[in-house]
Amino acid sequence: MQISNQEKSKIKQHLDYCYSAEKSEKLIQEITDLVESYAAKLESKPSPIWSEKDITMITYGNSISKSDKAPLNTLHQFAKKYLNTISCIHILPHFPYSSDEGFSVIDYYKINDELGSWSDIEALGQDFDLMVDMVINHTSRKSRWIENFQKGRGVGHDYFIVESSDSDLSKTVRPRNTPLLTPIETHEGEKLLWATFGPDQIDLDFKNPKVLLQFIDIFLFYLSKGYKVLRLDAIAFLWKTPGTSCIHLAQAHEIVKLFRTLCDIIDENRILITETNVPNRENLSYFGNRNEAHMVYNFSLPPLMVYSLLKGDCTRLKAWMMSMPPSPQGCAYFNFLASHDGIGLRPLEGLIDETETELLLDTMKSFGGEISYRQTEKGEKPYEINISFFDALKGTFEGLDEYQIQRFICAQTIMMSIEGVPAFYIHSLLATPNDREHFEKSNVKRDINRARLDLNKLETELGDQNSNRHQVFTELIRLIIIRKKQEAFHPNATQFTLQVGTSIFGFWRQNQSRDQSIFSLHNLSNQNQSLRVSNLNLVEQDAWHDLILDQGLGGGDTIELKPYQSMWITNKW
Repeated sequence: MQISNQEKSKIKQHLDYCYSAEKSEKLIQEITDLVESYAAKLESKPSPIWSEKDITMITYGNSISKSDKAPLNTLHQFAKKYLNTISCIHILPHFPYSSDEGFSVIDYYKINDELGSWSDIEALGQDFDLMVDMVINHTSRKSRWIENFQKGRGVGHDYFIVESSDSDLSKTVRPRNTPLLTPIETHEGEKLLWATFGPDQIDLDFKNPKVLLQFIDIFLFYLSKGYKVLRLDAIAFLWKTPGTSCIHLAQAHEIVKLFRTLCDIIDENRILITETNVPNRENLSYFGNRNEAHMVYNFSLPPLMVYSLLKGDCTRLKAWMMSMPPSPQGCAYFNFLASHDGIGLRPLEGLIDETETELLLDTMKSFGGEISYRQTEKGEKPYEINISFFDALKGTFEGLDEYQIQRFICAQTIMMSIEGVPAFYIHSLLATPNDREHFEKSNVKRDINRARLDLNKLETELGDQNSNRHQVFTELIRLIIIRKKQEAFHPNATQFTLQVGTSIFGFWRQNQSRDQSIFSLHNLSNQNQSLRVSNLNLVEQDAWHDLILDQGLGGGDTIELKPYQSMWITNKW
């Protein structure tokens, strides 16, 4: 593989924006040499970049374990047996780490011995596409780079941001409530290093082009290992300029553009996804002009979904959907409801008011959840809800009720119906409740939603037809199988929001060839709801079919939906 002069020119434009012309000239050659050194290992897999058949599962490498096997091997065997409907597995950071469940990486090139080996990753990659985290904003306090910083020599000794305690950093946007600067002892005495996410996660200085080169090497290494999707973790905080917000700075966007350019040069079937847990408009900016991320997380969806289902009213959810632009050509939304982190509150900004937010927080606490906070200029503010998504829907704003499973299935059905690629957290597929015991042992609030499951016990529960696990898992897999056959659920298929009242959330999807339409209807309330067929403007009603119940509509004037029932009404099945 050789980089053409035209491609070099494009790379240089990105570099010139961030560095001096002299540094850019040197970097171009070093980047070219790096790409060419990996060329033989960068296998391309020609295929559509995504389709309606694409479903992602998010999991830790050790979410499921068996005493006599490496966790990655156990995950592989479980996925092959139970999850062959899933196309891609996002294995959360599986490298040696010191904290934050993997997001404080000690060594980017090794597999955590407690999880398995590179051979386990390669075996998984034979049966599933894989997503990998590039933890690019920060590294572990215990990394070799920090050790070299302390010594003042060796690779990484100049990779970090040293600040004075007198620096005015008051405008810096924070996702945490820990001090922004953390002390590190060095051969020259104590130094204060930038630590956006906490004292064990030390930010890297991308103003030093050596840091960029290091992460281009890591990026190419991951591509050479066969990962299809590369997730840029905490990318919004990448570039720091004291006196500014230090979030979404233009140089951070330019570095995303650089990695996108490298993707396009090396293999157009690889996917770049940005992780930016921020208000909706800020999040959408990472599509750029179709020249940054292929995908962005739909961060507003989880908290809006919970709020709407607890209220039994789709007004806020509908207003958000109507405000969302179709994803740009060559891009797609990444839809999820739960992940290894909490339910973010910043993506709710401007979508619900403070009174509604307080009601949501109070209800989540009554359902066994916790609230995490971040530091702002005006003091601490709620940052995320820490709760199992299954337990987040165990009732309404009126309190607990008997509809937890139905409400939960409704939420997941909406998520897999809207424009974009759906992603299920493993604990959503398995209806895992709050793990308060895990949280109380670790005192880490996010551990409420990070249960570790024993394979033998899990299989027993999945085989018990009366268990929540069996009922939820069986129904979700059934719905996934149906969904994957519908071209109208292509990630980029047309979407139009329906105006059918406040209790029924409805939208219309249509495939590119326009021969399949799906009316996706969802009762968000705990009461029966009726919808006049004429409101959907269906022609020849007898020709329409509900995919979920696998039955025709018949000839009535109304459509009846039970509490939390969903319908996929289509003209082609």
